[in-house]
Amino acid sequence: MAIIEVSNLKKSFGKLDVLKKITFDINKNDVVAVIGPSGSGKSTMLRSLVHLEKIDGGSIIVSGQHLVREGNYPKQQEIKQITSKMGMVFQHFNLFPHLTVKENLELAPRLIKKESLVDLQIRSNDLLAKIGLTSHMSAYPTQLSGGQKQRVAIARALMMNPEILLFDEPTSALDPELTGEVLQVMKQLAEEHMTMIVVTHEMGFAKEVANRVMFMDNGEIIESSHPSELFGNPKHERTKSFLNRSFN
Repeated sequence: MAIIEVSNLKKSFGKLDVLKKITFDINKNDVVAVIGPSGSGKSTMLRSLVHLEKIDGGSIIVSGQHLVREGNYPKQQEIKQITSKMGMVFQHFNLFPHLTVKENLELAPRLIKKESLVDLQIRSNDLLAKIGLTSHMSAYPTQLSGGQKQRVAIARALMMNPEILLFDEPTSALDPELTGEVLQVMKQLAEEHMTMIVVTHEMGFAKEVANRVMFMDNGEIIESSHPSELFGNPKHERTKSFLNRSFN
């Protein structure tokens, strides 16, 4: 059953059409990699799913609830309730610099979900162990490497118990040697059947971990299929051209 249903999504910035009738479904436990050239609308599409971008037309359904129906949004309280099902991991971490790693993890569930201190501490400790940063729980973001910051950002998103995790170029701000540690955490989440949509330039990750790859170009989904099909036998010339540039 589809956990996210997107139909005819449209978004413009002035006269520039950034999204053109984007339509796709995401099923529970899917790991969908979204690839394509810079400026193709990938990040705008992802941000629209959590209402960080307001769309101009089309519909988004999350777990059976309309986040937007034919371009019309419900009341703010309902939007918050629907988007709370999703966690977002950004390119530039967005950690609070004045809070420790542990405090970064515990802040949102304490303020928004009013969770008890005991429950928060148990879960944050478990997640820090999972991402290999138990020894850094009292460190501040400035004391961490880029890879460590991004792992903390992933753990912070997981603290809200999302049904779906969205990743917007999670490794593009990292040095190549730090990219692997972040991809390893994401791979582990995929093995645990977390539903994930990952906008990425990491073709190896898309090939190995995703069960579907969507290629976007110029505000459109040009092609969407299993990685073996899309990488091994792309149907569209634009896909072939992009992959040739990416792998050569």
